[in-house]
Amino acid sequence: MDKTQQQINELTAQVQKLSSDLQALSSQFYKNNFSSSQTFNKDCVFQSRLKIPHYSSFPSVSELGDLIEVGGKLYIGTAVSGTFQLVGTQS
Repeated sequence: MDKTQQQINELTAQVQKLSSDLQALSSQFYKNNFSSSQTFNKDCVFQSRLKIPHYSSFPSVSELGDLIEVGGKLYIGTAVSGTFQLVGTQS
């Protein structure tokens, strides 16, 4: 076997190995067997304001995370049933 044929055989074997590895990796990816996270640290500055809606009494319906102001105090929605909780310690 000459040197050129040997190189072709080695390259063919490498391609087959890479193809096999890619197939195995692909099947693991589609089975969702990976877990990872990536964090990017970046400072952001927002120059804006958050307008909180004013209510004279508590609404009957809320979503989790709703922010409202009643009687000069800030409340956050804690359940769909309309429950609001005072944010922090306000007087």
